[in-house]
Amino acid sequence: MSEPNKDYSATELMICVAARLMQDGTTAFIGTGIPMLAAALAQKLYTPNLIAVFEFGGTGALLDELPLAVSEARTFHRAIAASGLSDIMEIAQRGFIDYGFIGGAQIDPYGNLNSTVIGSYDSPTTRLPGSGGANDVGSFSWHTIAIMRHDRRRFVPRCDFLTTPGYLTGPGAREDAGLPAGTGPLYVVTTLARLGFDRAASCRMTIDALFPGVTKQEVIDNTGFELLIPDHVPTLDLPTVEELRVLRDEIDPHRLYI
Repeated sequence: MSEPNKDYSATELMICVAARLMQDGTTAFIGTGIPMLAAALAQKLYTPNLIAVFEFGGTGALLDELPLAVSEARTFHRAIAASGLSDIMEIAQRGFIDYGFIGGAQIDPYGNLNSTVIGSYDSPTTRLPGSGGANDVGSFSWHTIAIMRHDRRRFVPRCDFLTTPGYLTGPGAREDAGLPAGTGPLYVVTTLARLGFDRAASCRMTIDALFPGVTKQEVIDNTGFELLIPDHVPTLDLPTVEELRVLRDEIDPHRLYI
């Protein structure tokens, strides 16, 4: 990596961390907002052969300009295929999506996500956009990576509504529900840390790595459930000068998301 830059926001670091997790030559289901910025940054700096997949039919687009939504024309820019929603979901069901990058309003210890309602379904305090393709992404991508802000309102013991399945209630629950074996959440990238999952045993969320200047206690204090904490928790690298330049000047010059 190039020289680090200490002048950055938590959102910018979150985007950089997510971009570094993307793998070259893989297929990645990209959601609206921060996942788009992370995919564009990855394509420009780390993964030129990343195949970005958007739920409205764009497959393999070059993200030279930031799309405003997953249905926008730029998700088809120089794409290798332009189809539709049903075709994309069939591709996921056939097992051709390696990673799904998604978000949500709530997440629980097993990586289940809520993007439907806050409160009861029949009389919610807040009605959210809903699933869109999020349920399919969480059900059929081999692995998912959630990207979201970190606070106790979002990291809850139990989601008010289960929009996107993580590990459901723990080991074996996805398989019991009829979902493909070996699939499930891999990471959660937040404004404080990169979180993982104890996939070999409990399937509960763990602290995988801390953001620079953040302590384990800060992560614990901003999480509404008990996290698994390994003996050694590394600290992630700062954003580089080049990452921030590309992100600010080329990907999001109008500051739509950052």
